[in-house]
Amino acid sequence: MRRFLKVTGRLALVLLAVLVVAGVAFANFSPELGGKPTKAQKAAYACTGRYVDGEFRNLEPTEVMTGGSTFSVLWRFLFTKVPNAAPAAPLPTQPLDSSSITRKTPELVRVTWFGHSASLVEIGGKNVLLDPMLSVKMGPLPLVTPRRYNPSLAITAEQLPAIDAVLISHDHYDHLDYQTIRKLKDKTARFLVPLGVGAHLLAWGVAPEKIQELDWQDSVQLPGLTIVSTPARHFSGRGLTNRNSTSWSSWVLKTPIHRVFYSGDGGYGQHFRAIGQQHGPFNLALLECGQYDANWAQIHMLPEQSVQAALDVRARTMLPVHWGAFTEAHHAWNEPVRRATAAAALHQLPITTPELGQPITLGQPLPQRRWWE
Repeated sequence: MRRFLKVTGRLALVLLAVLVVAGVAFANFSPELGGKPTKAQKAAYACTGRYVDGEFRNLEPTEVMTGGSTFSVLWRFLFTKVPNAAPAAPLPTQPLDSSSITRKTPELVRVTWFGHSASLVEIGGKNVLLDPMLSVKMGPLPLVTPRRYNPSLAITAEQLPAIDAVLISHDHYDHLDYQTIRKLKDKTARFLVPLGVGAHLLAWGVAPEKIQELDWQDSVQLPGLTIVSTPARHFSGRGLTNRNSTSWSSWVLKTPIHRVFYSGDGGYGQHFRAIGQQHGPFNLALLECGQYDANWAQIHMLPEQSVQAALDVRARTMLPVHWGAFTEAHHAWNEPVRRATAAAALHQLPITTPELGQPITLGQPLPQRRWWE
């Protein structure tokens, strides 16, 4: 047994070394890494009070790793199996007809979730995409990154009609996808992103006039729609040496009669209550719900915390996202939605659980079938 442990330990070290070498290689050569903010931009970021020593900070002290070393977490993820970590078959998906997206009125609020956090919000007569990771493969090293459960999505980036705004919560690969942005850049009117993220888009060929970086509480006014960048509790970085070099955000979408909130990624914190007091109540809140672990408890929420966050922002209905596409944590693939629906029922909070690609429309019965069981 001792010899076996030594051998497996050496293999794990070799694997880790290979991953590090591969990471250095893609950091130097892959366009997926993105760009870097200029010195002038960094000086401007420092004026926000959140950018210190080359890194953005959260509103409250936050540790990325809250238990165990990076090596021990990697070991557990690679060699300790979780029952039901991925579905046995592709998840049920409803193909989305692009022609239906073009038929809308300013009063319509319709949301279509594509899996993980990627969602289309039709509000105020506008098409708004949230964190559109619409690729099957993730990042520059798909052989070592999580596989998407489904071999195709409800709609492709090419099939989407003109987009009024793309909102990015942060620059991690499962939220800011190089391939998707390249396909959307010519059909999207504007990209609204956290501070620093614009450098990635510029490196990928997005026209500078289409990019607007927003600090927390900054807003953009479109005809019939206001979009506000609001706080989140997370971290950023696409390479080995640029952690927290860009910021992260949640987002508020407001019309004169409707309000929608998107949490982005992040841990639970007092910012949710503040957002609810300033911008709520919300007709619908898309809340991160999945990819949690005790080892990163401050940067991702447990499902019960996601429900509490929905209550804090004064959401009338919760839509759990950040699940249903990739396995990125040590829990069953459908555990997040099971725990969230139970917690929501306990608090008498309405929750909607559409299939991938199934639009939900405010004012109409909301999908609640337990299709994940």
